[in-house]
Amino acid sequence: MIHSIVWLKHECTVQTVEGRRNWGILERLNAGEVVIGDGGFVIALEKRGYVKAGPWTPEATVTHPEAVRQLHREFLRAGANVMQTFTFYASDDKLENRGQSLKYTGAQINEAACDLAKEVASEGDALVAGGVCQTPSYLSCKSETEVKAIFKKQMEVFIKKNVDFLIAEYFEHVEEAEWAVQVLKTGGKPVAASMCIGPEGDMHGVSPAECAVRLVKAGAQIIGVNCHFDPMTCVQAVKMMKAGVEKAGLKAHYMVQPLAYHTPDCNCQGFIDLPEFPFGLEPRILTRWDMHKYAREAYNVGIRYIGGCCGFEPYHIRAVAEELAPERGFLPDASEKHGNWGAGLEMHTKPWVRARARRDYWENLKPASGRPQCPSLSTPDGWGVTKGHNDLMQQKEATSQDQLKQLFDRSKSH
Repeated sequence: MIHSIVWLKHECTVQTVEGRRNWGILERLNAGEVVIGDGGFVIALEKRGYVKAGPWTPEATVTHPEAVRQLHREFLRAGANVMQTFTFYASDDKLENRGQSLKYTGAQINEAACDLAKEVASEGDALVAGGVCQTPSYLSCKSETEVKAIFKKQMEVFIKKNVDFLIAEYFEHVEEAEWAVQVLKTGGKPVAASMCIGPEGDMHGVSPAECAVRLVKAGAQIIGVNCHFDPMTCVQAVKMMKAGVEKAGLKAHYMVQPLAYHTPDCNCQGFIDLPEFPFGLEPRILTRWDMHKYAREAYNVGIRYIGGCCGFEPYHIRAVAEELAPERGFLPDASEKHGNWGAGLEMHTKPWVRARARRDYWENLKPASGRPQCPSLSTPDGWGVTKGHNDLMQQKEATSQDQLKQLFDRSKSH
């Protein structure tokens, strides 16, 4: 069941209605619906103690399925109507990279991820998307055939589990993204492709517009960006993609799933170059009110698949759903415990807090960090290495002490 919503004098009446259970992702987007994606899993589950920072691999689908299931469920309740399988970095080459040694195969992890996403999606009006991402093999200059074989192995699990559509996400290089799309298209499901780039383009300088055209020509029906940059930067990149596709006389739907961190000081590599990555990013987190602005801007430029990536918690997705409630026609279940624009504060015991129960207060707030000795911006590392550079060659063996010493020495010189 979903909730329809009638807006009157900025208030709403919630009524229960039947959702459309049999529409796929393209039917929804073709009808002009707003599709809300879920949020970030790897960083959220790392903070909860279920993912290891560094490898960032998703074996928690097997070792701690209850944690993955609960996060899916919270995103669903917050308003997401896509449950993306927790299969980020679930390719075999990543699962055995740099000393990683797991008792579980890639197939087991991917299958468990599909089962969890499908279980929770069935509890609401949600679709399931099976996702692949960039590989250590590509960074190590393996052949097109070898890289495509990795994508094919994951895709076969998704087809076996009959997910609703497929996503190739988190690609720094458009060439690898094209290879992923070409493989996923053979599965007979709708395909989305999302790159982790900003307005400067991919790591070899290919512009967002050219990336978009190449992805559409490869067969992607939905294109956009995810991760690496803050919401407004990602929206700008997708806007550039949209312009490129339209100029080429092509058609596509557009998606955006950015970071929940402010990143005005990032270079083309994005937030992983920031000195705070990954354990000191909390001061950069967007507020729920920032998310309202993001959702509205994304909608206004023509993006209809709007979600989040690293840093996005369920309350961020709820804010997106609440901002777009007039367009979607309903509020998420989680809004039952959240007054519109702080309206619940009317019940607070302290009068100065009750005085904050208004939209203009939260829209105009400039939150302090409480850290008087900290800068407002950082200087990214910017080592300038990408695919083809010796430093990015991957290995099965653990990083040696000699290799670490070289990196430590180099870091001090930057």
